[in-house]
Amino acid sequence: MTRRMQIVTGVTLLLASSGLALGTGKDPGLAGPFGVALVHLEQNVTDGDSEVVFEVKAGKEGLAKLAVVAPDGRTVVDFTAPDASTLGIRQFRFETPEPRDFKTLKSAYPEGVYTFAGVTATGGKLRGQATLQHTLPAATSFVSPRAGARGVVIKNLRIAWNPVKNPAAYIVKIEGRKPEANLTVQVPGTVSTFVVPDGFLVPGAEYGVAIGTVSEKGNISFVETTFTTGGESKATNDRGVDPALAALVR
Repeated sequence: MTRRMQIVTGVTLLLASSGLALGTGKDPGLAGPFGVALVHLEQNVTDGDSEVVFEVKAGKEGLAKLAVVAPDGRTVVDFTAPDASTLGIRQFRFETPEPRDFKTLKSAYPEGVYTFAGVTATGGKLRGQATLQHTLPAATSFVSPRAGARGVVIKNLRIAWNPVKNPAAYIVKIEGRKPEANLTVQVPGTVSTFVVPDGFLVPGAEYGVAIGTVSEKGNISFVETTFTTGGESKATNDRGVDPALAALVR
């Protein structure tokens, strides 16, 4: 038996044992696609660790069953809703542990096509595939605010980073603990600054900020730093930006 045949057979057996195989139980019709079925790598360059992330969305209905099979035939996700009365789960984000040894992660989650199969709470069947690649994009570096900066302005704060070659996009994340606040924005790969919306930052608070470089294959490399805001004095980096446009990317 060839390796390809072994993998296909393993997927078929898994779906049959999970009640996901076509032709078993209720048959409401042919299988349809997932709303979202993705897999990608994320690395945190600052911390020196990496993880694999699976994202799944069923569509309008919740999933009663979900299975994801790796290219080598191993089951990496196996979910079953405990009771039909729960209506299933519509959206998932699975994150692996974050080992510092990248070789260990690559061995556990090899490159190739991952097969997704699900059954909705009403018996509908869903199928999907996504390809994982191990190549990570180059990481950027911060221009401003500098690492550990204090007295950072709260109005018209412009976050800036050094551009990398040919990114598909950048992700900007800002998190505050006291008060708790979270902002995540994806911006085009052609820009290298982002103006924080007025009213998001408060005086005298510490924030974490991360910039992620996104590759065409969906893999992401993050860098992180922290800063602390000052008072409500006029922004020293104010370049005449209209507050109503402060959230726009420059």
